[in-house]
Amino acid sequence: MQSPCVARCGLNEDDYCMGCYRHIDEIVGWGNASNEAKALVWTKLKQRKADMLDGENSAILSRVKWLEAEARIKATEDGST
Repeated sequence: MQSPCVARCGLNEDDYCMGCYRHIDEIVGWGNASNEAKALVWTKLKQRKADMLDGENSAILSRVKWLEAEARIKATEDGST
């Protein structure tokens, strides 16, 4: 399934990308997510966009945030959380 990425990455204060409206965890986990999980993300994007219409990119998608998201995803997959 195609990614919703529009190559305009910038995270808001809640770690949602103001380009594609995915959470950092959804962005990092996209490659390993099932088609069902990807479809679920796609269903949420229109409402997120409406909710964040006046939001701004307050942070870039940094390597540190990426690594933090990877750790959260791994912990969830391992049943550690």
